[in-house]
Amino acid sequence: MTLPGLKAQEAKIVNGFDGGMMLHTGYISGNIGQLGHTASGMPLGIGGVARVHLREHWRIGIEGYVSVLRQLGNGSYLKYGWGGVLGDFYWRINRFIPYAGLTIGGGKETNLLIMGEKRGIWEPVENTYYNKQGFFALDPFLGCDFVVSESFHLTIKTDWLNCINKAYKIPSGPRLYIGFIFYH
Repeated sequence: MTLPGLKAQEAKIVNGFDGGMMLHTGYISGNIGQLGHTASGMPLGIGGVARVHLREHWRIGIEGYVSVLRQLGNGSYLKYGWGGVLGDFYWRINRFIPYAGLTIGGGKETNLLIMGEKRGIWEPVENTYYNKQGFFALDPFLGCDFVVSESFHLTIKTDWLNCINKAYKIPSGPRLYIGFIFYH
């Protein structure tokens, strides 16, 4: 029943969803104070995102990634697996959809640093350090989709993963993501 003089408005809250994969690299650096080692370089990684579109300009969803930073040229590495819940604001301008948002979540850092010299096959290497530790993270990001078709978009984004822990820090810096997103 509609009251005279008032229009019934249909408020559609969910108006679609999307998801896809992205590859990333960038430049991260930071000190591993316990070893006196400064880790730096270009990580390589992969991951993905799934989002629900709310109203005209908002999305919420989840994302997760794995990123590996090789070190010292001897098999040493820093590996991050992280993910969380995200929210972003987007705006469509013709074939472009710029967006900005924040992911709140956490992850696990795994480090293997080989500081000693290899002696022989299956011989232990002295001064080898392994550590695995969880962290809470805030990950702000900016990006832009290019609409190839209404159901297929290419995306580019950048972020800065921040470990939120006073006693423990991870090497950080900007990452650049390139990927594809399927829309429905």
